[in-house]
Amino acid sequence: MTTSPSDEFRFSTRYDAPGVVRVEMRGDLDHTNADALLGTVAEQLAGHPGARGTPGHPGVSELRLDCAPLGTVDSSGLAALIMIRRRTDAAGVGLRLEGRGAALQRMLEVTGTLDYLTTTPMDAERTPGHPARTGSEPAHEDPSAIDGVQNRSARSTGPDGTA
Repeated sequence: MTTSPSDEFRFSTRYDAPGVVRVEMRGDLDHTNADALLGTVAEQLAGHPGARGTPGHPGVSELRLDCAPLGTVDSSGLAALIMIRRRTDAAGVGLRLEGRGAALQRMLEVTGTLDYLTTTPMDAERTPGHPARTGSEPAHEDPSAIDGVQNRSARSTGPDGTA
């Protein structure tokens, strides 16, 4: 069995609009490069503290992580995303994970971090007690439905199929 080396992780930072920083991530986000991403985000937040900013400089009001070109994400990569969320919350900066591929979406769902990483504090304030939807996951009419499938309990039957 041959294994190929993981995709080299690269990222670039740019300003989409005043106060809006975009970090495009490309390759695999894993234990070898999660700290570099955290460092870059920390620099952006420290260089432009919070949505308050200073006269003549609006500060950072939103950080957008472009995940579309992202490859795999291991547990260290997930931990980095959680740390980024904590840091943006502390700085009063919004966080958006854009272009989540199917693998990342599934990882966030399975680990229970989807709502934490994709719900803005503003969304949570508008719907107290209910996690906000990001538009990328299906809304379920029936609260017992999972993955769009009605949850039906199996009932005991006898050997002849009767209850």
